[in-house]
Amino acid sequence: MIRKRKPRILLTNDDGISAAGIQALYKAVKGIGDVTIVAPDSERSAVGHAITLSDPLRVNQLDKNIYSTTGTPADCVKLAVRAILKQKPDLVISGINLGPNTGFSVLYSGTVSGATEGVILGIPSMAISLGTFTKPDYTFAAQFARKIALMVIKKGLPKGILLNVNVPAVVKSKVKGVKITRQSKRAFIEKFDKRTDPHGRIYYWLSGEVIDLEGEQDSDIDAINQGYVSITPLHCDMTEYAMMEQIKEWYKSK
Repeated sequence: MIRKRKPRILLTNDDGISAAGIQALYKAVKGIGDVTIVAPDSERSAVGHAITLSDPLRVNQLDKNIYSTTGTPADCVKLAVRAILKQKPDLVISGINLGPNTGFSVLYSGTVSGATEGVILGIPSMAISLGTFTKPDYTFAAQFARKIALMVIKKGLPKGILLNVNVPAVVKSKVKGVKITRQSKRAFIEKFDKRTDPHGRIYYWLSGEVIDLEGEQDSDIDAINQGYVSITPLHCDMTEYAMMEQIKEWYKSK
C-alpha cells in the first residue's frame, strides 16, 4: 500500500519570528502537514515586496524546522524555497498578521508580499490577518487558517492567484460567516509630524487617517466591519488591458 505523503507547508510573516500570530498559526496547522517556519528575526511590517540585494542574508536555525532570517518576508520565502528546504512547499501561509490588510494596504503589506512571493514561485499561497491592533486573540483566526489551508491543499488555486484573508477581531460565536470580497478602495492619508530631536535636528514622524475613496459594499473592509471573514482573491498581474487598447489608439491617431 502506497502511503500518501503529508503536504509541505511553509509559514512566514512580517511581524517577526517571535510574534504571537505566527506561533498560533504554527500550532493550528502543524497537524495537517510537514510545517516549516522561515520568518524575519524582527518586525518587518509595511516593507511591501522588498528584497535584499546589497547585504548578506543571515539565517539562524532555532529548532528542527524553524528559522529566522535578517531578510524581508519576500526574502524569507525565496530563501526557504531556493536554499533551505529540500523540496518545494505545497502551500505558503503568511501571517497571522496583527492588524487587517485591506484596501491599498495590500501594496505595502509584508504579510501579503510573503504570499505573493509564493505565487511568483508557483506555489499556492494565502495571507491571513486579524482585524485589530490591540489585545489580539488569534484563536479563531488560527482555526480558520487551518480550515482554509486544507481547502486550498485539496482544491488548489489558479496560477498567479493568492488568497488575502482578513478575520474580524471577535470571538468565534460572533463571527457571522464568510464573504468572498473585492479589495476596497480604502486608503491611508499621510500626515508627517515635524519634530526636533535633542540635538536640534529636524525629523518627521508618520501619522494620518484612513479614508474611504468609494462605497465599501461587498469589500474586504465592509465584511470584517460586519463581523464576517473576508476572502479576497488577488493576482500579481497589474496590467490594465483596456488601457492598452486606448494607448494603441493614441498612436494610430498621430
